[in-house]
Amino acid sequence: FLEAIPRARELYTIFFDENIRVSRYDSENQQGLFDRIHAATGGGNTALYDAIAVYLSRVQDGSGRKVLVLFTDGEDTQSALAFSDVLKLVRSGRVTIYPIAFGMYGGGASRTLRPRAVLEQLASMTGGQVFTPRSSRDLAAIYDRILEDLAAQFVVGYVSDNPARDGRFRKIKVTVKVPGLTVRHRTGYTPREDEVSEAPAHPLDFARDIGPIVITRIKAADEQALIRQFLSQPD
Repeated sequence: FLEAIPRARELYTIFFDENIRVSRYDSENQQGLFDRIHAATGGGNTALYDAIAVYLSRVQDGSGRKVLVLFTDGEDTQSALAFSDVLKLVRSGRVTIYPIAFGMYGGGASRTLRPRAVLEQLASMTGGQVFTPRSSRDLAAIYDRILEDLAAQFVVGYVSDNPARDGRFRKIKVTVKVPGLTVRHRTGYTPREDEVSEAPAHPLDFARDIGPIVITRIKAADEQALIRQFLSQPD
């Protein structure tokens, strides 16, 4: 997966149990990241929510797309933050979350219901998707799916007619007229108080409020139709 994204400007690894350990890499020293992952071991308590918050704090002011691939069973036993606190941070961020949930294949066990609901909510509100591998042999196909998602993303922006920067969550809904397509995107955004209230020079300058939109099963002709539709009918 890492070898397939060589153009990533920054790569963070956050290992978490009862403690959180952060490492930062770029495309020039990815080998160090590989070594760190191979040396990782599991066990102990889990500060999942705190780890997500640490990642968001590191990337919130950076440029470019932000993607969090989260390896977890969805359990949290150690965090200082509550899940509601994490949701607020995720809503105000610009990150797409792809949880890879171990121990949830089939989804029938009652002990996995809440952890799965937590991961589903994180993925759905950011335009991501939850994957439930049966074993490590399924990971290669999951990585391919995530990379396909990233390749199918469109960035769409619009100028809101509400200039207030009141910190309230604003829901958005994107639909397309081309049949047979699946659209997945953030459920909304929270305007930041430090953002200017004036309209930008071009609607796409405001795209960071929405984040990427994933449109799958798309053909070249359909792509051009969608671009015309988005540009001619900004929501």
